Amino acid sequence: MIHAAALPLLLALCRPAAATPPTPPSETTVSPSPLAPPLTRHLDAWASEGRPDTIDADRADAYKLLASWIAEKKASGDPAHLLFVCTHNSRRSHMGQLWAAAAARHAGLTHVQTWSGGTEATAFNPRSVTALSTHGFAIEDSGTRAEAGIENVLYTTQLGAGLPPIQGFSKVYSDGHNPATGFAAVMVCTAADRSCPYVEGAELRVSVPFEDPKASDGTPDEAATYLAKSEEIGRELRWLMGETARR
Repeated sequence: MIHAAALPLLLALCRPAAATPPTPPSETTVSPSPLAPPLTRHLDAWASEGRPDTIDADRADAYKLLASWIAEKKASGDPAHLLFVCTHNSRRSHMGQLWAAAAARHAGLTHVQTWSGGTEATAFNPRSVTALSTHGFAIEDSGTRAEAGIENVLYTTQLGAGLPPIQGFSKVYSDGHNPATGFAAVMVCTAADRSCPYVEGAELRVSVPFEDPKASDGTPDEAATYLAKSEEIGRELRWLMGETARR
């Protein structure tokens, strides 16, 4: 017989223990972007907008072919060298090189390395430098290279603190500064595309030409035209690297 005074204690002992609330999962730590904040802001914004209107079906096919090649290089543990080619290595090829480097870092594709060259050497056009600087690339004049008949300024570009600098100057695509074999040639100029149907040493050749902003030189629209071209190239290459990262 259970004494009445002991009943509360007995009931407490027989009552099932309250379930321990689950420990909430710790918040996922997102690594800060290695890129300079302005570049990160642009690339974040463009990433949320989907495929740019400038990319039609044929252009998308070319980019997807390039994305597959970059992804295959990652799978095999090899670097993916992208060589951007235009006629004078002055405007579009430099924009392509720098935006591809930034977009690859933004997408976590650290095996991507970018280069640029032309069918002839002139100079890295200062209007291109200004447009890229406005978008957040830290570009400094590092002196002048001795070239026959041209003032070929050497520029050093930083994508962000702790990232290796990128040297930029005008050169032919076969210059010793660039990879000689095992690269993908990205033709960003219609004239260079026509004059170089075969790029020696390239594993892959794709054509995604952009209109030359040179037509605006010396006009009131000059600065806006170069800035718009930098953005157009940046948006498309951000999309390319996003497509690659999803493979």
